Amino acid sequence: MGENITERPATWLDGHLAPVPDETDARDLEVTGALPPELTGRYLRNGPNPKPGEPSGHWFTGHGMIHGIRLRDGRAEWYRNRWVRTDAYLNGTPFVRDDLTFDRRSVQANTHVVPYAGKIWALVEAGFPYEVTPELETVGACDFGGRLTTAMTAHPKEDPVTGDLLFFGYGAFEPHLTYHRLAPDGTLAESREVEVAGPTMMHDFAITENHVVWLDLPVVFDVDLAMSGSTGMPYVWDDTYGARLGVMRRDGAGGVTWYDIDPCYVFHVGNAHEDAAGRIVVDGARYRPENFVTLWEDIGGTVDPATGAARSQNAHLHRWVLDPATRRAAEEPLDDRGVEFPTHDDTRTGREHRYLYTVGGESIVKYDLRGRGTSAHGLGEDAHVGEAVFVPAAGARAEDEGWLLSVVTRGAASELLVLDAADLSPAASVRLPRRVPAGFHGSWIPDSRPGT
Repeated sequence: MGENITERPATWLDGHLAPVPDETDARDLEVTGALPPELTGRYLRNGPNPKPGEPSGHWFTGHGMIHGIRLRDGRAEWYRNRWVRTDAYLNGTPFVRDDLTFDRRSVQANTHVVPYAGKIWALVEAGFPYEVTPELETVGACDFGGRLTTAMTAHPKEDPVTGDLLFFGYGAFEPHLTYHRLAPDGTLAESREVEVAGPTMMHDFAITENHVVWLDLPVVFDVDLAMSGSTGMPYVWDDTYGARLGVMRRDGAGGVTWYDIDPCYVFHVGNAHEDAAGRIVVDGARYRPENFVTLWEDIGGTVDPATGAARSQNAHLHRWVLDPATRRAAEEPLDDRGVEFPTHDDTRTGREHRYLYTVGGESIVKYDLRGRGTSAHGLGEDAHVGEAVFVPAAGARAEDEGWLLSVVTRGAASELLVLDAADLSPAASVRLPRRVPAGFHGSWIPDSRPGT
């Protein structure tokens, strides 16, 4: 008689995804190699981590937990982890009420953690940002003086020239998409509704020097699923929805120009820019329909965990070139290896970029988009590799002069790995006092950043 699969742990509660049960602190961490002295600041990384014994119906719905490592002058001073104390964490307040209205303060802030305007925010795309201190204590939800009435994406884009923070909120009900611009002083300076075909799950977007690029893709809100009482994510693949990218001027002139593309889903954009011909070039990690559906089933617990790992669920680095003269999109795969979490030098956000860094299996993979070459730093089959965050060196003259920071876990042991971004050689490793579960996104926040 076969094993009852309901007795197995859910895929997101087992192995490298398994949550940790408590909050801890440790000081004077062991360092192998030499930490660059100019890495003085904090590396913070967010991810879902349900409370012990708490029901969990999907990897994406666990309470946010931030893991932090404090570096200073070549030393690793501390590690600590803290849950983000949203209303959902403190009081069990549901995000979706019985009438399908939403409480933006009662969402697990579990996806990203970013600095801006002297504050640090824990982010999730379904709710308000939650401010946390540099020591990871929760301050509370932020709606920018009542001006923010939608959710805030977990992937805002800071323009390296203007200093503005551009972001959006998407929703199951109208308005389905709203564009926002935050001024460098933290004032919500602009909000504008954008018309889309329906309630898509829009995880990310892109900006260029003059434009915003929207991802209107066929993963849509399902009312019946939302009302069923399921604790999972009420979004499904819809073959009838279509797939398109939208280009909108940042000043709002001319509305949105839509470009049809082959059906796919994109969780994460690498970067975008305007080329010399005025075309919009977008790079991102693209899932074919069958790969997305497999991934969604696996992390949503609807397949046998024993067999799910063998199924293909990879994204691949892809490029779209959107030509305003022809109003057509050209598509090009950039690699056939499975990758996710593309990152770049944030000082080049929205501008032409030569390098992207991704995570592929047990490796950190670097793409030279100008020379069309790749290199990889492998960490062994037993390693789970987290997103690699690029930190530019002081006075850097080359785009890849700097370091990559990534949390790497093997079994019960985790480390903060520091690689030289130029050649992917190891510079240093910080031994962490506990296993850090696989999570989502993080930021390097230098001491020179105001408010930290």
